[in-house]
Amino acid sequence: MRPAVLGVHEGLGISRRLPPIVRGGPRISAMELAVLILLGICAGLVSTVVKLNLGLPGHNIIRVVFPMVLGLALVPRWGAASLMGLSGTATAAVLTIGRSGGLGVGAMTSLALTGLLLDLALVGARNGRSVYVGLTLAGLAANACAFLVRGGSKLLAGGQVDGLPIELWWPKAAITYPVFGILAGLISAAVWFRIKARQQPHTDHEATR
Repeated sequence: MRPAVLGVHEGLGISRRLPPIVRGGPRISAMELAVLILLGICAGLVSTVVKLNLGLPGHNIIRVVFPMVLGLALVPRWGAASLMGLSGTATAAVLTIGRSGGLGVGAMTSLALTGLLLDLALVGARNGRSVYVGLTLAGLAANACAFLVRGGSKLLAGGQVDGLPIELWWPKAAITYPVFGILAGLISAAVWFRIKARQQPHTDHEATR
């Protein structure tokens, strides 16, 4: 059966470490919507404004995945990550337009795709272990896309857009992009979700009856 858009995701619900902000009914509440939109905005702001200056390509994915996975823990619903991705991308686009030092194409790609990839990777998640796997794969996939877009933009620009020339960038980026993608998903999963659930499916539903 196809999951209902913004319907309750039981795999996330039984695995999260945080208590629910509201009891999960079949329809999303205004409070839940507000939380998702605000956390998406937070991901966009942190990605655009906060500079870690690690000197390692692909680290921006951590600033994207972490707040989005928090959103999934607070509001465990199908499609919640895509909603956060839309609000985060819109925020970053507004902050980047007409401003030097905004998000590059690689970072913008990971921000735009991470929400959708999180939702897709979690379609089959039924317990904590599969949630961990899904979040890790989503982080890896998002940064793989960012690597391809960033590398392509450098090639089209004759080897350099900003930062390192492509001949110096790609040997490092080919390692750091997938590593940061995996770490972003795995760390976020460990902070916000349990591998072993403490409650049975439908608990939140039954509490509303």
